[in-house]
Amino acid sequence: MAESSLAGYYAKRAAEYERIYAKPERQADLAILRARLAQLFAGRKLLELACGTGWWTEVIAPHAASVTALDVNEEVLAIARAKRYPEGRVAFATGDAYALPDLGRAHDALFAGFWWSHVPLARLDAFLAGAADTVAPGAMITFLDNRYVEGSSTPIARHDPEGNTWQQRKLDDGSAHEVLKNFPHQSELIRRAERCGRGAHVELLPHYWLLTFRSGR
Repeated sequence: MAESSLAGYYAKRAAEYERIYAKPERQADLAILRARLAQLFAGRKLLELACGTGWWTEVIAPHAASVTALDVNEEVLAIARAKRYPEGRVAFATGDAYALPDLGRAHDALFAGFWWSHVPLARLDAFLAGAADTVAPGAMITFLDNRYVEGSSTPIARHDPEGNTWQQRKLDDGSAHEVLKNFPHQSELIRRAERCGRGAHVELLPHYWLLTFRSGR
């Protein structure tokens, strides 16, 4: 799936996206993650990439000093902007995770939820380096994404020659979409993070993984 196709898929999925957080078997993990992110970003100036409908923005904003949340899709940003946040604390903007604006390295934390899995493996190192260069040296960088769980995750439909995995997904309008969705091992997460940062740590939950590291070497 080309970048434009992925963006188009999430634009169409905007209104139904948050159903994924209602799966009963994932509620215990989500409760842990809400608490962990509140702790990680307490008092920080956070840059959030691929914020989507603002589900995690809403979790984080009451605890952060400020949140600058970017997404390439106006369809999801419209949903995110309509939610309630502490007054003056959250700013939304259109932004491409592969071509981040110059924000003066003013943020001391960066977060992206469920974006790592959609980055083609061949582009991952460049994306991570660019993200790390956007925030202040020593900033807390955090990624959250899915683990593959048989019976809960959408089945993998195919592997491509570069090692990426793909899923077949259907939306309420009946349209079918092939979506890139990678499920990295813990060792790969640490290896990739250490190429552009330091102190990488991975927390594995039954349905999710949480990676944290510091920008700079």
